[in-house]
Amino acid sequence: MPSRSYADLLDLTAPPPPPARLPRVMTFPGILSDAYADDSSTILGGPLSPSPMKERRIIVNNHLPLHAARDPISGQWSFSWDLDALAFQLRSGLPGGSSSSSSDVIHVGTLRAEIDPAEQDEVAQILSDRFHCVPVFLPPDLHQSFYHGFCKHYLWPLLHYLLPLSPAVQGGLRFDRRLWLAYLSANKLFADRVMQVVSPDDDFVWANDYHLLALPSFLRKRSPRIKLGFFFHSPFPSSEIFGTIPVREELLRALLNTDLLGFHTFDYARHFLSCCSRLLGLHYESKRGYIGLEYYGRTVTVKILPAGVDMGQLEAVISSPESQSKAQELMANYKDRILLLGVDDMDIFKGIGLKFLAMEQLLADNPGLRGRVVLVQIANPARSQGKDIQEVQEETNSLAKRINEKFGSPGYNPIVLLDGGPLTTVEKVAYYAVADCCVVSPVRDGMNLVPYEYTICRQWSPALENFPKKSVIVVSEFIGCSPSLSGAIRVNPWNVEAGAEAMNLAITMPETEKQMRHDKHYKYVSSHDVTYWARSFDRDLQRACKDHFTKRCWGIGFGLSFRVVALGPNFRKLSVEHLVSAYRKTSSRLILLDYDGTMMPQSSIDKTPSKKVIDVLNSLCSDEKNVVFVVSGRGKDSLSKWFDSCLKLGISAEHGYFTRWCRDSPWESCNVASDLEWKRIAEPVMRHYTEATDGSYIEHKETALVWHHQEADSDFGSCQAKELLDHLENVLANEPVVVKRGQHILEVNPQGISKGIVVRNLISTMSNRGKPPDFVLCIGDDRSDEDMFEAIMGSPTTEPSLPAISDVFACTVGKKPSKAKYYLDDTVDVINLLQGIATASSQPARRSHLQVSFEGSL
Repeated sequence: MPSRSYADLLDLTAPPPPPARLPRVMTFPGILSDAYADDSSTILGGPLSPSPMKERRIIVNNHLPLHAARDPISGQWSFSWDLDALAFQLRSGLPGGSSSSSSDVIHVGTLRAEIDPAEQDEVAQILSDRFHCVPVFLPPDLHQSFYHGFCKHYLWPLLHYLLPLSPAVQGGLRFDRRLWLAYLSANKLFADRVMQVVSPDDDFVWANDYHLLALPSFLRKRSPRIKLGFFFHSPFPSSEIFGTIPVREELLRALLNTDLLGFHTFDYARHFLSCCSRLLGLHYESKRGYIGLEYYGRTVTVKILPAGVDMGQLEAVISSPESQSKAQELMANYKDRILLLGVDDMDIFKGIGLKFLAMEQLLADNPGLRGRVVLVQIANPARSQGKDIQEVQEETNSLAKRINEKFGSPGYNPIVLLDGGPLTTVEKVAYYAVADCCVVSPVRDGMNLVPYEYTICRQWSPALENFPKKSVIVVSEFIGCSPSLSGAIRVNPWNVEAGAEAMNLAITMPETEKQMRHDKHYKYVSSHDVTYWARSFDRDLQRACKDHFTKRCWGIGFGLSFRVVALGPNFRKLSVEHLVSAYRKTSSRLILLDYDGTMMPQSSIDKTPSKKVIDVLNSLCSDEKNVVFVVSGRGKDSLSKWFDSCLKLGISAEHGYFTRWCRDSPWESCNVASDLEWKRIAEPVMRHYTEATDGSYIEHKETALVWHHQEADSDFGSCQAKELLDHLENVLANEPVVVKRGQHILEVNPQGISKGIVVRNLISTMSNRGKPPDFVLCIGDDRSDEDMFEAIMGSPTTEPSLPAISDVFACTVGKKPSKAKYYLDDTVDVINLLQGIATASSQPARRSHLQVSFEGSL
C-alpha cells in the first residue's frame, strides 16, 4: 500500500524548472533513454550547454563551511572559510580541492546567518565568485520546522536510540506530518540548487548526513544518471528503532537512490542492511571486499570507513605561538596535577553527567587522588534549542557544584566546567597538549574526532618536545571512533563504577604502556586522516558510477517511492507485439513456464491456479503448433491435481525428475540413480534446524527434500540456511546429491537433475520426432530457472541447445540480473502476455512493422 506521507506533496513532485546546465539525457514519459544530440541539435526546446572539461565535486551539507558576519557600521556581509568544518577539510582529498579557491569543488548548503531576501542575490553572487559556494536560502519558518523541528527533535534523538514514547521525552517530538513536509520542502530546495550547478554527465555529487536523507530521491528523479554519493555521519540505529519511523520506507528508498553510501562503522552499516532486508526484502552481497545491494538493476555500494582529522590544519595550530603560550600557561596552572580532559557538545547524548558521576566515584574510592586529579570539561555550545538542552545544562552545573563542594579544597576543584562560551581552536589544542588522559564517554554518538585530535596534539605539541610522547584515552563503546582505537580503555558509560575504574587505570598505568598505546593510536590516526578518508570515498564513488552509461534507465514510482530501474543494453521488457511478430511466423513452438513466482505470485497462500491461468494454458495447448510445458520444482502429485483440466499440457515436476507430455501419458523419470538412502542422513539434520528456527518447515518430495524459511525471521532464517547448507554439504559429501539455496529455500536433489537438463531433453525429443522447435518462449523467476535460460541461450562457455534459426525468448520475472534477455514486471504481466499470444493466430496484424520494432525495442 502506498504511504500517505507524500500525498500532499504535489509541489514537490511537479516538473522542476530547467536547470542552468542541461543534462545530456532526454526524458520521455515513462522511460529515460540514451538520447544524445550533436552540438547543433536542441533538446526540450533549448541547446545543450557545453560540458565542463573536468569532473567537479559538488559537496552538499546542511551548512556551508563558511563564517558569516555583518559589519555593524557599514551593514556589509563578510565571509571566510570555517577551517574546522569537515566539509572544508575533506577538500584536501579531492582532485583540485587542495586550493581553497579551486572551482573543481563546489559547496552547496545553508549559511549560519539569516540573510534578508533583498540581499540574497548579492550574497549568492559573492559566495559563488569568491568561494565557489552555492547558498540555499530557507525561509525562517521553514528552517525552524526543518532543522529545529524534524531534524533535531525527531530524527536526531531517534537515530541515537531515544524513542518518542510521550509527547516530549527529553525535548524530543513525536512524528509530525507537518514537520515531515517541511523536511521534504527543505530537501527539495537543496535539490533545486544542486541541479542549477551540476553537470550530471561529468560531476560527482557528495551529500552528507541525516539532514538530507530525502535529497537523493529528488536528484535521481531529475537526473537518472547523476553520480551520487552519500555519507551518513550519525549512528544508524537497529531495525527495531528505525522501523518505528512512519516514513521508514521512504527514507530507505531515498538512500538507495545513491550510488555509494558511506558509514563510519560496520555496526551502522549492518543496521542499515538489516533495515533493507526486514523492511524492503533486499539482500546484500560482498564481492572482493565491497558490499553491494542490488536495487532494480542498480548496485548500491556500501562503504565503511571512519573519517579522520585534518593533519595540516592541526599542525599549523599546534605550532602557532599562541598555542605554545597557552599550553605553557596551562602547564603552570595545573603543575603537579593529573589532568583529565573532556570535550563534548552540550546535549543529552554526550554523557557529561555520567562522566561527572564516574569522577565522583573515583575520588570516593581513592582518597589519595583528592587534590591531585582534575577533570576539565569543555562544553561546546548546543547545536539545537529546547527544554532538553536546558535540563542538561542544569544537571551538569548541579553535579559539578555538588562534587566540588564534596571533594574540593581551597585552590582545588576536582571538576572545572568551561561552559561560558565557545573556546577557540587554539585554546582547545592547548588543553589537548597538556592533558594526561582524554575521557570521551557519550552514551551514543556518530564518529567523534576528539580522541584523534588529542592524539595528534600530544604527538606534535612543541610544549612537550622535551617529554616522552604518551597519552591515554578512555572511550565509550557506543561511539564511532571506538573500534579504531584498539589501545584505548573502552567503557560502558552507563556503568559509573566501571568508568571510575577506567579513569583510575589511566592514571596508574605504567609510563611505558602509555607510550605504547599512544604510538599505536598515532600510527593509525596519522595514516587515516581526513585526506585519506575523502580520497578513498571519492575513488569508490568513481568506481560505483563507472557503468552509468552502459545501461538504459527507467523511472518508476511516485513521490519518494521513485526509483530508477537500470537495465543492461540487451535487457528489455518483453512486449506482446514484439513476441507475436515472431510467433505468427513459426510452426513448431516450445513454451516453457515456471509456476511459483511466474504464473502464481510468491505471496499467495492458496497456490491453486486460477480459472484465468487454466484457460490461458488450454488456449495455448489447443494450437497444434505449440508444445506447452510447466517446469516446476513442485511434486508431481500437486501439479497433476492442479492442472487436471489441461489435457494437452506437459508437466515436468521436481526440477525435471518426472516428466509427462500430456495428462493421459505416463510419468517418465530421468535416467539417474534412484537410490534415496541419502534422505535418512539429510532429514534428521533438516529436522534439527526446523526445531531451532521458528517458522521454518520441511517439504518432502519423492526425490528431494526442501527446507523452507520464508515465514521465519528474515535475518535468522538466512543465517540458518547458510549454516544448514554447510552442514548438509559436509554430511552428504559422498552421496550422489546436490545441495542448493533458492529464494527462501534450501533444497537437496539427486545429481544430474536441473531444469536446464529438462529443456535439453524436451528439445531433443521434439527434434527426434521430426519437429525441431523454431520458436522457444521460456519464462521463470528464480535461480533454478536460470538453468533453463542458459540451456536455450547458451553461456560464455557453452553453446545453446537450439538450432541457430530459432526465435528464442528467455524472460525473467522482475527487473534483476539474469541470463535472460527479456523481463516482465510480475505475474500479471506474464498472464497478459500469454493471453496475448494465445489469441494472436486468430487476430489480423493491426500495426505496421515499424511500430512493432520500435515498441519491441523498448
